[in-house]
Amino acid sequence: MSEKKSLLLQPLQVGPLTLKNRIMFPPLTTGYEERDGSIGDQSFYFYERLAKGGTSYIVIGDVTPVNTASPTPKLCDDNQIPSFQKLADALHAYDCKLALQLFHPEYDVPGVGRLIMGSMAAAKEAEAAKAAGNMELFEQKMAESNDVRGQAYAKLRHDMLYFATEATTEQLTEIKNAIAACAVRAKKAGVDAIEVHGDRLLGSLCSTDINHREDAYGGSLENRVRYALEVVAAIREAVPEMMIEYKLPVITVNEDGSQRGKGGLVPEEAKQFAVMLEKAGVDMLQVAQANHTGNMGDTIPPMGTVPYNWVLPVAAEIKQLVSIPIATVGRVVTVEAGEQILADGSADMIGYGRSLLTDPDIALKAESGEPIRTCLNCNKGCVDAIQNRQYLSCVLNAENGNEATVSILPGSGKKQIAVVGAGIAGLEAARVAAKRGYTVTVYDKAEKMGGQILIAAVPPRKAEILRAVEYYEKILPALGVTLKLGKEPSKEELNKADTVIAAVGAYNVIPPVPGAEAANVVSAWDILAGKTKVSGRCAVIGGGLVGTETAEYLLEQGCSVSIVEMLDKIAAGESSTILPIIEKDFKEHGVAKYTNTKVTAITPEGIQAVHTQTEEELTIPCDYVVMTVGSRKIPFSTEGITVPVLFAGDCSGEKTAGIAEAVRSGYHAANEI
Repeated sequence: MSEKKSLLLQPLQVGPLTLKNRIMFPPLTTGYEERDGSIGDQSFYFYERLAKGGTSYIVIGDVTPVNTASPTPKLCDDNQIPSFQKLADALHAYDCKLALQLFHPEYDVPGVGRLIMGSMAAAKEAEAAKAAGNMELFEQKMAESNDVRGQAYAKLRHDMLYFATEATTEQLTEIKNAIAACAVRAKKAGVDAIEVHGDRLLGSLCSTDINHREDAYGGSLENRVRYALEVVAAIREAVPEMMIEYKLPVITVNEDGSQRGKGGLVPEEAKQFAVMLEKAGVDMLQVAQANHTGNMGDTIPPMGTVPYNWVLPVAAEIKQLVSIPIATVGRVVTVEAGEQILADGSADMIGYGRSLLTDPDIALKAESGEPIRTCLNCNKGCVDAIQNRQYLSCVLNAENGNEATVSILPGSGKKQIAVVGAGIAGLEAARVAAKRGYTVTVYDKAEKMGGQILIAAVPPRKAEILRAVEYYEKILPALGVTLKLGKEPSKEELNKADTVIAAVGAYNVIPPVPGAEAANVVSAWDILAGKTKVSGRCAVIGGGLVGTETAEYLLEQGCSVSIVEMLDKIAAGESSTILPIIEKDFKEHGVAKYTNTKVTAITPEGIQAVHTQTEEELTIPCDYVVMTVGSRKIPFSTEGITVPVLFAGDCSGEKTAGIAEAVRSGYHAANEI
């Protein structure tokens, strides 16, 4: 695609800045920052990689102007300026502009901080007492530490609901001044723009659900947005020459009519506020989903749960009311989708958040025409990681978070590589080997590439996972990879290669339970592959990811479902953004869940089981037993193969691999040759 044809690659004037294209990395919490909130190597190389890929505008999310206990970027001290300066200089080398999203959490930061520090101080005294052999003082100080820590978290929970209402005018003024001071530090660091985070404290004050003040900051729309406008004015006064963007949080409506989001504004009020923000000197608006819901899935929804770019209709309406550029974000996963938004005039800037994690070269590939690896919106590597206090990553991108040390290496001469298995691990191995300049042939006895991805896409809401396979269907032929599907290679064919990468996958396990050989005992994989059909009452054995998704599929087919799981929880490894949807589905369909339960036998009438804690025996009537207790690697024999063999995916270790592990093992196997 040439630059002339691509609307995404056209420049955009935003206030004093000229952005070279319309591709934006919106604010995402990464977890890459140093403990003091400064930009360390992991952050630096991650953002630099996005700039190398052609992104024109990068916003670092959740930059606090005060020293919070939360693990976010911080610019609350002049000593942190150099790390931001280094990053700004690096991005500017690629003509990429840098913005900081300044925010204040919806709680009394100094108050919570004092309690946490008090708890830590007591714990330190306790350890000193223990070292001195004074166990009485140790226990006393540990009890004090735990008590104060409990007070801290109790205050935090209280403030998240009530701080917007209870904060004094003096506190709000201090916060506003801290934000303005942070903007000055950003300017000194060479940062190009400030994005005001309209969620969190500001969104709480704007909200009729959260803000119950009776002073000048509560009640009418004009009062509820007053503080946000004061913050904008303070930033404009502090750094008059900088570009200011405002993240405008909009409360949307779910399919069942309930509101999605509590902080922020309903659409009609958001439109009025947008006009006020333009008059206040804001240069661009990012119209986005409001949060304060307690579930990140509401703001960063997983595949199949909401329409693509579901906030766009409101953004398009706001665009008609203001003359400043509008940025849109949220489930815009393809270049084509972004192009259409721009062509329709619905927005001026496209936020590719998760999509740029998956492929940081969207801009370069939009110009060259190279196939783009597309985000699945699975939330497995990104949102889940952040909620679990881990760092951001994408299941499809083996380089995420390790950009400084992980990249595709140049090949060492001309080599022939044979990849056995066209599942996700084998396909990634083939891509990397071909990128290194090797000649690659992929074999698979199946007629279609994709392996387990093809069955993983069958349950409700999961069809989008097929984008992983569609990428390889495009990129491998473009790289000259030969695909021999429907064929198992002979030893002679493999020995003609210089290296073999075995990625033959795994198979669904049927445990050795008495009665497991009966005709009514079936594999979940066979059901999802369409090889077996069931009906009536189905007992799913295994409540992990495959079990819960298979159960949902069976419900969709009209079956009555029970789930039997040895652990104490169903769907223990499922994404926290998806789990509430599954639980709601199970509740509506009356799914019987048997946790801490072990199957002891299968009979024509159903399942015999025992509760692992109470040892109570029970019978679960069913017509079919569906096995989803796990998988085991398919053995790959190296007998007769005279060339080196590497392993990737399920068959590479003792444990079978998830999609992230499969991709990474394929990547690294091919990168080692």
